[in-house]
Amino acid sequence: MMQEHKPSKKPLLYYAMVATIIILLLNALVFPLFMGNQVIEVGYSDFLAMVDAGSVTQVARDEQEGTLTFLAEDENGRERVYQTGLWPDDDLTDRLTDKGVVFAQSIPTQASPLMTLLFSWVLPVLFFVLLGQLLSKKLMGGMGAGNAMSFGKANAKVYIESQTGKTFADVAGQDEAKDALMEVVDFLHHPDKYASIGARLPKGVLLVGPPGTGKTLLAKAVAGEAQVPFFSISGSEFVEMFVGMGAAKVRDLFKQANEKAPCIVFIDEIDTIGKKRDGNGIGGNDEREQTLNQLLSEMDGFDGKKGVVILAATNRPESLDPALLRPGRFDRRIPVELPDLQGREAILKVHAGNVSMSDQVDFNAIARATSGASGAELANIINEAALRAVRQGRDTVEQEDLEESVEVVIAGYQRKNAVISEKEKRIVAYHEIGHALAAARQSNSAPVHKITIVPRTSGALGYTMQVEEGERFLLSREEAFNKLVTLTAGRVAEELVFDSITTGASNDIEQATRLARAMVTRYGMSKTFGMVALETVTNQYLGGDTSIACSADTATRVDQEVIALIGQAYARAKELLEQDRAAMDRLSAYLLEKETITGEEFMEILDQKEGQPESLG
Repeated sequence: MMQEHKPSKKPLLYYAMVATIIILLLNALVFPLFMGNQVIEVGYSDFLAMVDAGSVTQVARDEQEGTLTFLAEDENGRERVYQTGLWPDDDLTDRLTDKGVVFAQSIPTQASPLMTLLFSWVLPVLFFVLLGQLLSKKLMGGMGAGNAMSFGKANAKVYIESQTGKTFADVAGQDEAKDALMEVVDFLHHPDKYASIGARLPKGVLLVGPPGTGKTLLAKAVAGEAQVPFFSISGSEFVEMFVGMGAAKVRDLFKQANEKAPCIVFIDEIDTIGKKRDGNGIGGNDEREQTLNQLLSEMDGFDGKKGVVILAATNRPESLDPALLRPGRFDRRIPVELPDLQGREAILKVHAGNVSMSDQVDFNAIARATSGASGAELANIINEAALRAVRQGRDTVEQEDLEESVEVVIAGYQRKNAVISEKEKRIVAYHEIGHALAAARQSNSAPVHKITIVPRTSGALGYTMQVEEGERFLLSREEAFNKLVTLTAGRVAEELVFDSITTGASNDIEQATRLARAMVTRYGMSKTFGMVALETVTNQYLGGDTSIACSADTATRVDQEVIALIGQAYARAKELLEQDRAAMDRLSAYLLEKETITGEEFMEILDQKEGQPESLG
């Protein structure tokens, strides 16, 4: 039940007191200056001259004050109030009588009581009442209440028919999701075809996947293809300060949708209001819970035959309430995953369609170098490449622009003004060559694409880029161990050459530890534990947080197993680099000279025999 919000009377009382004090001060100090008739003081001789000129009409004598007050016309013919002092003059009465002046008992110099009441109290009180109402409306609007007419309005953005401007042609890399949604579009176009066989349209479609994969874009494309009204609202817009407003907004949203059926309602980030109910709400009156209950009720209540389709997007499907996911509410769950190699290439081409690109651009090479990138990140790569082309003074985007933009997204911009000593540059060069050598001397390892010792804004003093020839979906134990060897090889190179270690391997250590722990606890690649899941993964679309699910003794043994695994990889990397010490020296010297070398240059120098002259450079 919606609770009535009763405002406190204390602020109103304080406001009335302040307004009254202001009005009293105005009546005492300000209004008397303007309310009275303006009296003009003149000399006695001027008074006589005005009498002789016939402009004086009335005269009043005040013996106590010693003044003469009279009415006379000024130069413009307006009657004004004048005042002068009394003067001994025996002929004055006769002179006034001759001129037809009226002898009055008094001439008023103040406004009438009615006017005084109007200007002193009525108008100021009305002003303060109107001001109070205006301030109250603004205050209520700032708190999200608005006025009585807008209470509980959904405020959803409505796109009529194809005004979203998006179709399935604008969506690339999500072919499976498009096929699943095409059925919804076909139903909205030809409902009779499905009704004849007894099939019903899914009431709700849930789009799940990592951020940036195109869930919102897919929803707009569905509306654009179906040529129906499109209601778009975020889950956070249902969460309000006042109890019951979220539920009211849900009711209003579905009321509008029923009026404009067939249509599509899109709720972005539905996990904001659709979280699991845990019973911790105070007295069962939790605002989020009320909003969720209203959403469940509305989805049960509307007729699916009208053609109202609910699309929702989330990257936290595990947090949604089971009642929301049952058939009859969200009947269909469509994963919108990170694109594969073919999908990334298609996405790059779609976004490149709006950019002036060179004919020599190889999108496949860029797609291979961006494994694990989302659609939003790929769009950003195209934009960064276009910005770089402009900075370089070109009107088309070249391959080098795209390659540099990939590095910008991965490692940040080049720190051109960074001053690094020769000793540290030498350490970084050997570190990166250590990675590259270990990768090159192992089978089932991705080929080296680029090595650089140019510092980046991400904090990296250098990096080695490996690019797979094709898309990989499975990782064998041998391949995982080879990755560990490659990650530890940088630290091994430092130890072999300089007989010392630095902090430069911190990121390598983090990656190696994470991979080794996953091999033991999640992938079942440990002989000690076998196929036992010792860790659980939550929020798989938001970084994949892990929590250990075993006893303290087992956790200790897991730590020992991880340490032993990384130790084995370290020993293997040391063995490989000791065998190729001469090649490591040659490659490091060349990298120090050039600062950046390609994979082809690396392999050519590596294949040179001892004493053979260099053909590069």
